[in-house]
Amino acid sequence: MPTSFSILNNEPDIRAFSTGQTIFAEGDTGDYLYYIIEGQVEIRRNDRVLKTLLKGEIFGEMALLDASPRSATALAKQAVKAAAVNQKRFLQMIAGTPFFAVQVMQLMADRLRHSNES
Repeated sequence: MPTSFSILNNEPDIRAFSTGQTIFAEGDTGDYLYYIIEGQVEIRRNDRVLKTLLKGEIFGEMALLDASPRSATALAKQAVKAAAVNQKRFLQMIAGTPFFAVQVMQLMADRLRHSNES
């Protein structure tokens, strides 16, 4: 399911993570979602790779929606440059750009569907 999160290309909070660096760990408080500008990110649970994410993809969105701890660990598979979006900014984006909210919901539905199949 191709989804474009290009609205996130101009976010001001850009963070760099080196290869192998933990971006967030399972159980952490979720205070940001991330948009991959460069690099690859592995999403892991119990040392099992669930998915490898590439440039243009987002991750960490669930914790901003339900205030629950992170359900998985995100590791930089290679050097990563990512836009970090806090909850306040995320809610502003949803309110100001309803299609962004639909894209996030589509992504979450797709990930849930794949999780149920495996």
